[in-house]
Amino acid sequence: MRRLLPEPAFGVDPYEAYGDLPALRLGMVMSVDGSVTDAEGWTDGLGGAADFRVLRALRALTDAILVGAGTVRTGRLGPARLRQDLRARRGGPPAPIVAVSRSLDLDWTLPLFTEAETPTIVVTSKNNRQNVPGHIQVVAEGEDDVDLPAAIKTLREDLGYEHLLCEGGPGLATALIRASLVDELCLNIAPTLLGGPRHTRLLDELDAEVPLYPTALYIDEGVLFVRYRLRV
Repeated sequence: MRRLLPEPAFGVDPYEAYGDLPALRLGMVMSVDGSVTDAEGWTDGLGGAADFRVLRALRALTDAILVGAGTVRTGRLGPARLRQDLRARRGGPPAPIVAVSRSLDLDWTLPLFTEAETPTIVVTSKNNRQNVPGHIQVVAEGEDDVDLPAAIKTLREDLGYEHLLCEGGPGLATALIRASLVDELCLNIAPTLLGGPRHTRLLDELDAEVPLYPTALYIDEGVLFVRYRLRV
């Protein structure tokens, strides 16, 4: 990986480059024309090996990984795993995945819930708490809908997951930005144009314009890695 900003450097290690951890980091990949899914409708084909290297580093650095229910329902999200080199640098098992769902329309037999080395956590509303299988840890905040600020506070202060990474999808990412909970956006821009019916936007509709403050720019195998600060 090569750093272009703030000052040029070669041979940059993603684990070290992203090691200054914010409270909540949003990490997503998209095409140049703004789609977060590839021609087959999935995210994991967009950025290639370079994107995966940064994704693995972000996962190894964080305390917990937030994902939306739509991402879980695809069935393509398996339990978090770490390569041996990153496990050694992290000094322990992978961070837990935290699935955020209001409806709990989830398949509880997925490996994400049955085979995770670090057990998956579910965030939902208080009225839905009883619908989560008993062996799964639950964070229940809000009566009928998920109270995201309260849930994030519980994850940090009660469960000790101080540094969080959100991997989307667009619905959860938008909700976190609306609630002013995101400190940094790590946007990986794949060198491709998609267009067509498979175009999935990075975010849903926001209530107001959100200013971004670029802090770093990297490039690896044609993928641009841009870091933006959302809150001063």
